[in-house]
Amino acid sequence: MQLRNFGNLDWKVSALGFGCMRLPTATGDRLSPDINEPEAIRMIRHAIDQGVNYLDTAYPYHSGQSEIVLGKALQDGYRDKARLATKLPVWMVESPSDFDKLLGEQLRKLQTDHIDFYLLHSLNKSRWRDIVLKHDLLAKAAAAIADGRIRHLGFSFHDDYEAFEEIVQGSDLWSFCQIQYNYMDTETQAGMRGLKLAASRGLAVVIMEPLLGGRLADPPKDIRAIMESFPERSPAEWALQWLWDQPEVSVVLSGMTTMQQVEENLLSANRSCPDSFTAPEHELIAQARELYRARTVIPCTKCGYCMPCPNGVNIPGNFEYFNYAHLFDDLAGARFKYKVFLTEEQRSSACIACGTCEELCPQKIAIREWMPKVTALLA
Repeated sequence: MQLRNFGNLDWKVSALGFGCMRLPTATGDRLSPDINEPEAIRMIRHAIDQGVNYLDTAYPYHSGQSEIVLGKALQDGYRDKARLATKLPVWMVESPSDFDKLLGEQLRKLQTDHIDFYLLHSLNKSRWRDIVLKHDLLAKAAAAIADGRIRHLGFSFHDDYEAFEEIVQGSDLWSFCQIQYNYMDTETQAGMRGLKLAASRGLAVVIMEPLLGGRLADPPKDIRAIMESFPERSPAEWALQWLWDQPEVSVVLSGMTTMQQVEENLLSANRSCPDSFTAPEHELIAQARELYRARTVIPCTKCGYCMPCPNGVNIPGNFEYFNYAHLFDDLAGARFKYKVFLTEEQRSSACIACGTCEELCPQKIAIREWMPKVTALLA
């Protein structure tokens, strides 16, 4: 396993990190709490045995079950072989005491006495100002570092660059940050500017959504065609290697659902190397980016933060099928998926435009405006 610098810390991180947001489930629903525990534990331990030393989860993943399963996977000596990252659900904090309450619950679920890398989850400008600063959560985090419950503090982020800059510069406690970044997100959210800003301040940068919710792993024919000029590299590996080429990137998280994905990503990580891309390879990525931008309509990554909808609408599912029609030039297939895989209550036509989802969406998608368009195309 290739190792990389983790900011200014005296520790090397594996190029590949195991993201525990999309563990295998009995139902096949990637967000379901019904995790296939034996398979998930087998996958996590195999990754650790092959050199992965960074494991990432969060309080809400798999409706709270991800931390529990990861805690089980880290028994039998595996806790000492890897560093553990999880996240405080900032939106659940109503008073300073909630910090200790939630952290204590997470420590119990993970069956550990400390969290190596603790993140304030999904920060944006309003959560930073109205929750973190208002309730002095940085002081609570400093106390947790002092007594050993957490070792290092960071944050995950979904907002614009200006908000990212404000948060990065807002505390000396930060050791690392986690951003959505891939070859399609160079100018959105923190983007490449945010990557370089964090690295310039000595922060490790953890990458989430390297495949943009899986969309970059299965490109349409025109994009796949240009990638096949380098037949030894799959579309998923193109996206991962583009990230690993950048020395500012510390670790790339992959939310792996099958053992095959684990094996493929391990092989890819073992081939990674900073500053190794050639000019033709950079040009290929630029071509793919432009072709994708011409096709993608709704920038949904299926993160699930908008769910559950109070009216039962499956927001990511509707957007997935809408984008499917455009990405793959397959309107009939998209309509089939819409009618077969979504119940009447889950379809866009059931949206009442309450706006609750828009307050939670990291991508700032105008969901109420898009739902009638989804209905018009697919219903």
